[in-house]
Amino acid sequence: MEKILEKRAARLKRKKRVRKKILGTPERPRLTVFRSAKHVYAQIVDDTSGRTLASISTLVPEAGSGDVEGAKTGRAKLVGKLLAQRALSRGIGKVAFDANGYKYHGRVKALSEGAREGGLEF
Repeated sequence: MEKILEKRAARLKRKKRVRKKILGTPERPRLTVFRSAKHVYAQIVDDTSGRTLASISTLVPEAGSGDVEGAKTGRAKLVGKLLAQRALSRGIGKVAFDANGYKYHGRVKALSEGAREGGLEF
């Protein structure tokens, strides 16, 4: 249990360090990622107004269905593509990527690659 708390504390420390530098503006909002054991969540946030402009997760039916290669990683890539579609439909083309303290690896990397393939510019 102590090891889990240490890992969580280290992630939150990394998160705070990164958030000092990354700020979502109306011209370039922040794309933030959260991953749990089963699911991945992503949202595009304008920090100046404190509003979420677009969001999606693997809990959404179109993201969690269908055959994808590599169960969780494949769905994370699909979530990235769907988020890019939602963002582009709202006129958002450029974002600042915030891995939220997670390593840029696995599902986080797959989500960002999917978003890039979908048309978002980092």
